Amino acid sequence: MTPPPRVLHQHSSTKTSPPRLLHYDSSTKTPPPILLLQDSSSTPVSGTEQVKYPGRSAKPMSPSDFLDKLMGRTSGYDARIRPNFKGPPVNVTCNIFINSFGSITETTMDYRLNVFLRQQWNDPRLAYKEYPDDSLDLDPSMLDSIWKPDLFFANEKGANFHEVTTDNKLLRIFQNGNVLYSIRLTLILSCQMDLKNFPMDIQTCTMQLESFGYTMNDLIFQWLDEGPVQVADDLQLPQFVLKEEKDLGYCTKHYNTGKFTCIEVKFHLERQMGYYLIQMYIPSLLTVILSWVSFWINMDAAPARVGLGITTVLTMTTQSSGSRASLPKVSYVKAIDIWMAVCLLFVFAALLEYAAVNFVSRQHKEFFRLRRKLREEQRMREEEQLAQGNQPLYLNSFGMEPCMIGGDGPLSETAAFFAGLPPGHALFEIRRRFIERAKRIDTISRAVFPLSFLLFNVLYWFTYKVLRSEDVHASG
Repeated sequence: MTPPPRVLHQHSSTKTSPPRLLHYDSSTKTPPPILLLQDSSSTPVSGTEQVKYPGRSAKPMSPSDFLDKLMGRTSGYDARIRPNFKGPPVNVTCNIFINSFGSITETTMDYRLNVFLRQQWNDPRLAYKEYPDDSLDLDPSMLDSIWKPDLFFANEKGANFHEVTTDNKLLRIFQNGNVLYSIRLTLILSCQMDLKNFPMDIQTCTMQLESFGYTMNDLIFQWLDEGPVQVADDLQLPQFVLKEEKDLGYCTKHYNTGKFTCIEVKFHLERQMGYYLIQMYIPSLLTVILSWVSFWINMDAAPARVGLGITTVLTMTTQSSGSRASLPKVSYVKAIDIWMAVCLLFVFAALLEYAAVNFVSRQHKEFFRLRRKLREEQRMREEEQLAQGNQPLYLNSFGMEPCMIGGDGPLSETAAFFAGLPPGHALFEIRRRFIERAKRIDTISRAVFPLSFLLFNVLYWFTYKVLRSEDVHASG
């Protein structure tokens, strides 16, 4: 038996049309159809409104609309207010990548370096879930739309940004609200150097990162746990070796306006003295050795020995002035000053040595000049006695036989007098004794000067390369 059709009535205030009956075929398995009674005066429903697809989602938001919603004018984000306003301070994690390190200048006591400065903090207002990506790399122009830490370098002398070919800045925002801000900078930072051991010194230069306007109640800087300071693999310095160990620490500053956060890193730079060996130490060493050549030159060659001595003294003076030209005018004594001063002392002592040799070798002439003066006085006394009618007295001076008295001649008369004496005469022995004494000074100097300079070198290099170096490492 065929079941009656199901009829759905739709009431209306207007006249209704007779219902349409749908017959059910008993031979099919399908359920009886539903009879829809629709008012002819009602508005028909379009197909799009009648059909709904519950499995499909809404159209995704475009990046521009998303950024406007995140930090645009309608988002309510205010870049003038820090995250967690009136709440806990913002923790900013910092790390740096050193791209180049150089131009370490002793006269101005500063150094120049190129770094990538990276700062990371959390801003809950920038957290998002609407966009599928885990992070967003934004244009540097968006930096003006968000809050940034007011970091500056406390020991900075000069700095500049890089804008070739575009601003060298990076801005990255993560889903949890973390913000990564990276910027490339060229910095000139001051470095207080201790030059007592120059040029065998180890310098410690610092970089201090400090907040300018936010106190520690609002902002705290800290170093990244892993790799806070990274150095380029091919980094090389012309005069220094940058040691791997770098001291990280805090340098909190206390001012009248409050307590401000500050972090610092210390770079240890060991000077390589190859340049100074070639340009200063070896030339001055050769100059000192050259001054010793005069000890083997005949004492009678006065122009040669005096010229050599004066030349070496002037050369050492010039080298000493050149070594101080690239150094600041400090009040303490440096290692290079001691070396140059001792080298100058040695070459000057070699010049004075010839003065002593010449003086000793001429002592016999002074002796004979005194003898002539005494004989002149004796002759005057004899003439007075002759004028009075007394017999002349002939006295021998210093046990020497009297000789013919001429006029008061110059030194050439003495030389002619020695030429006529036999080799065994007493006057010849006196002259030979003084000359031998002068030659003995030259002989002693040939051994004393090199040995004393060698002893100075042993003490000098042991003190500055061993003792002072250990003290610096212990203090560092």
